[in-house]
Amino acid sequence: SKELYVAQPAVSQQIAYLEKKLGVKLFHRTRHSVQLTHAGSVFLKDAREIIRKLDDSFKNAQQAEEGLIGTINIGLLSVPVRDFLPRLIRRFRRKYPKVNIRLNYYHVGKIIEKLKTDELDIAFTLSLGLQSIGGLEYKTLWTQPHCIIMHQDHPFANRTSVNIAELANESFVMLEREESPPGFDLLLAACANHGFSPNLVNTASHIEAVLMMVDAGIGIAILPKYFQLYASPSLRFINIEGEDYTVDILASWKKVNNNPSLSLFIKE
Repeated sequence: SKELYVAQPAVSQQIAYLEKKLGVKLFHRTRHSVQLTHAGSVFLKDAREIIRKLDDSFKNAQQAEEGLIGTINIGLLSVPVRDFLPRLIRRFRRKYPKVNIRLNYYHVGKIIEKLKTDELDIAFTLSLGLQSIGGLEYKTLWTQPHCIIMHQDHPFANRTSVNIAELANESFVMLEREESPPGFDLLLAACANHGFSPNLVNTASHIEAVLMMVDAGIGIAILPKYFQLYASPSLRFINIEGEDYTVDILASWKKVNNNPSLSLFIKE
């Protein structure tokens, strides 16, 4: 009672109330001593653990509010950031070890969709079509040119650059439009600007399949240069002559985001 700064009878009443609620005796009482019963010892151990967990819960709630505990859902295309992003995550987790990082691989169209629906907190993707979407912030990481991709046996394969107008009679292969609507539309627009519609002979849902079709001689493709990391040695990436067809690799996130851990990640 002295430690609690209350009268002794008040403590006795609280103990009696607790024993009545539990239906067990917590103390052996004699005229000269008070000792815990076996039930009292078990209850004391559990009570101390509950108090410790409650203190931890207070600390966790405060850290969660500050973003020190949480989860960040990241969407990405595998190739553009596969060297850059692991280094960033390692640095971030050294500073914030209680923040869980989830990596989600999607194509460009799906990344945009999931940013809109808050299923992703941040995405590392291409600038194609992204700047036209309202409510997003983004930071450009670097810029990549588009290239004409062809097999080494193609007549143009040894050239340093090719004008798109020279491709009017070529067969093209491409990612399906739903996989990358801006990239698909870029091909159509580039060809239209040079007076022809591309002879699109095949499409695929994965970039590896597109590159394999080019390697097999089924057609040529126009894609960002970073896909060279996927390509076989027999493929050639030729610059587009006289045109500035580039794409930005960027980080993008919603302006209004309720994840406090995200602001810490963006600062990195």
